Amino acid sequence: MDREHLPAAAISNLMTTDATGRLGAALAGRYRIERQLGQGGMATVYLANDLKHDRKVALKVLKPELAAVLGAERFVVEIKTTASLQHPHILPLFDSGTADGFLYYVMPYIEGETLRDKLRRETQVGVDESVRITTHVADALDYAHRHGVIHRDIKPENILLHDGRPIVADFGIALAVSAAAGGRMTETGLSLGTPHYMSPEQATADKDITARSDIYSLASVLYEMLAGQPPHMGGSAQQIIMKIIAEPVGAVTQHRKSVPPNVSDAIRKALEKLPADRFESAKTFAEALGNPAYRSGGIARVPSQTGSGQPRFRDPVFLTVAAAGIVGLVVAAWGWLGPRTPADSPVRRYVLQLPEGQEASAWFRRVALSPDGSRLAYLHEGAGGERRLFVLPRDQLSPIELPGTQGAEVPFFSPDGAMIGFVSPRGTVNVVRAIGGAVTPVATTGIGSAGASWAPDGFIYAHGAGGTGLVRVPAQGGKPVRFTTVDSAGDERDHMWPYALPSGRGILFVIKYRENAARTDIAVADVATGAHRVLTAGSYAEYVAGHLVFAPGRSGGLMVQPFDDRRFQLTGEPRVVAQRVDFGSMGAPDFVPDFTTSAGGTLIYMVPSDARDTTDVVWVTRDGVVRPVDPTWTDQLTTNGAFMLSPDGRRLAVTRGGQIWVRQLDNGRMTQLSFAGGIRPQWTPDGGSVAYVSDRVDGQREPFIRRADASEPERPLFFDPNQVHEVIFTADNRWIVYRNGGGGTSDLLAIRRSGDTTRVPLVVTPFQEAQPAVSPDGRWLAYSTLETGRAQVRVRPFPNTNDGNWLVSPNGGTTPVWSHSGRELYYRDGDGNMVSVPVTPGLTFIFGEPRTLFSAARYRYQSFVREYSVSPDDQRFMLHWRRSPIRPDHVVVVENVVGTGAARGVGR
Repeated sequence: MDREHLPAAAISNLMTTDATGRLGAALAGRYRIERQLGQGGMATVYLANDLKHDRKVALKVLKPELAAVLGAERFVVEIKTTASLQHPHILPLFDSGTADGFLYYVMPYIEGETLRDKLRRETQVGVDESVRITTHVADALDYAHRHGVIHRDIKPENILLHDGRPIVADFGIALAVSAAAGGRMTETGLSLGTPHYMSPEQATADKDITARSDIYSLASVLYEMLAGQPPHMGGSAQQIIMKIIAEPVGAVTQHRKSVPPNVSDAIRKALEKLPADRFESAKTFAEALGNPAYRSGGIARVPSQTGSGQPRFRDPVFLTVAAAGIVGLVVAAWGWLGPRTPADSPVRRYVLQLPEGQEASAWFRRVALSPDGSRLAYLHEGAGGERRLFVLPRDQLSPIELPGTQGAEVPFFSPDGAMIGFVSPRGTVNVVRAIGGAVTPVATTGIGSAGASWAPDGFIYAHGAGGTGLVRVPAQGGKPVRFTTVDSAGDERDHMWPYALPSGRGILFVIKYRENAARTDIAVADVATGAHRVLTAGSYAEYVAGHLVFAPGRSGGLMVQPFDDRRFQLTGEPRVVAQRVDFGSMGAPDFVPDFTTSAGGTLIYMVPSDARDTTDVVWVTRDGVVRPVDPTWTDQLTTNGAFMLSPDGRRLAVTRGGQIWVRQLDNGRMTQLSFAGGIRPQWTPDGGSVAYVSDRVDGQREPFIRRADASEPERPLFFDPNQVHEVIFTADNRWIVYRNGGGGTSDLLAIRRSGDTTRVPLVVTPFQEAQPAVSPDGRWLAYSTLETGRAQVRVRPFPNTNDGNWLVSPNGGTTPVWSHSGRELYYRDGDGNMVSVPVTPGLTFIFGEPRTLFSAARYRYQSFVREYSVSPDDQRFMLHWRRSPIRPDHVVVVENVVGTGAARGVGR
């Protein structure tokens, strides 16, 4: 087949392969290209081996369209001006040149993550750590500025974190590109600087960029680390640029009250519109951040919103600046910038305080609002992880618990608001009266975990189990019937998160794709035919009074846009209505945002707590004494990744930055094992290798294994056609036990490591089983199960699991772990406590009464993820210790969300 008849995705892959092959051939003898690491606005980055010096390097190749305009000789001359920079917080330039038409430069390969990776994972960074990172970067900037070099593109992507130490990358590259291109940058179709972090003078294309532009960009990065968002947000690059030029920045303390006054004031001064009003150097900016007595003088404050509703950027000073730089942009964006009319409906925002001890849980899709807005249904999770459904009438102070709703997920209301539906971990749909009563099952099979919605036609539309698309079932009960068909030829993988339009004509839902697992689109399906069409990129949507409220991506905020529900078309322009919404809490499938709406225009959404996941890795003795594993270790480990202590107790396999690493506990040295994602590491019995699961192939979770010292490439461990979620090895290394499944159920199976590798079913039920653990003598399998609707720990003989079945956790339990002696079985009980069950080794399973070792309320808990390890002598437990008791998330209420004023004052 020739290229003319290849699909677009195949042509793109082929072109990338061709380019890599050409580049490898051109650099043969100097660098050996190993693999592509990523792409940015100006360059493609490759991991390469420097053959002369036998070291790994990051080789950046400029985009062809940029290289064509620059010219090789001019670029090489200009980039040499940055090669002399030598500073501990500046990534040095090793080499640069041209080869077969490629323009490239070479830098050290740093094992670690970027500040952007850290922000994606944590959203906000601790105040002390944020100031420390900024101070180090400011020191690097001050050094470069004194040597006549301005970075011009300071942003989280260009700040590397190597063992917590910030290193600024691409120093001076933007200058070299700009100088080499002369006045022809517009020919490349690219721009220098990232909109969120551009200084006003960059945004207006000022040719005279000074060091104070870098100070503005660095202050923008610090603002985002503290606030969880950049200083200016907008629905497009043009909107962001206009705000940078014309709109003052609100104090960072509006988003985070714990920021010290000197830090807030220093940020304000660094973000002044006029360069002359900023700090005179990066050094003085850093000094202000470190001086508690610092206060800025004469700094413009954000004017309060007047009753007339006039935009803040009508200040004539800012309009003058805007007109000088981008008159054309003002004209193009007039619909967004135009004056408000007095007829605009008011928008009201406030925080809803739920009673202490009855707060919304950290689960995903935890809230639902009745169509008339009078009742809020939400999930509350106790200390032991047991979720229950609560209802808060909006005219009352106290919520009502709905009995029989243990384990509930993704609540939703009936069209009249009288009933509440929910999905259970068993893969069923149930309904209960909003005022309480008996729970009635509607569908007992074929239901997935990614949402359901009650439509006016009397059907409940739900996510179908196993990636089959959406199904529907009569609300009075019945068998689910397929509603939408997944277009596998169009790269679709699944249909999720349905929402029934009030008109009854269509169902909004989210499409997940195979080739690009990070991509999700919002679509609508015709109720009459099931045929569907894509509306826009996004991760979830609901309908309110002629508008869609939707999340445009897999993290961040919410937007509102007019929607014609007769023609199924978006009209008009989208507007931001919320900037910081909780996504993907506690392992939510595909990063679903936590918000809900009413027909009357009320929006309720969850803002993640600042205290979430501020944890340290600690040792806890059997009597509850806490000691840090390493006081200098400040890494934030992936929430659903867990960690695992090596058999000898000297190393720790962790999920860090979405990848698997091994940490030496005696010296803190880190070795990266995976580079394409990995969670839930598990050591082989000899401590030589680590197994983990990754969804790198079409989003399909599969197990991989690699030597713990990374001396050999990773390789697949085995293949299962279903999703594989976790693996363990028996102590004699003869068996692999693993969990697979999806759609609200999971099974436990085993494979022999040699000889007959036929899969052996261990626990296969309609329920969810997880966390398998085989005793050291290989006789007993412990696991957690939801077969009763509540998490419990059970033990069966291994591998002949049908020969017995014992419940060992009378008060609920999860995450069983055997002691190394085999004489105890540990687990977390329903209150989150660490419990020990005495076991008598032998041919018969004999166990005693559970005994609480210590209270574990301050230790991070997550259902169905192993969150602790036990020392080889069985005397200590390694856990995540919360630095402070976790605070409930903010519940934010926005009334009249579709009013045009909703785009203003989005403080959260």
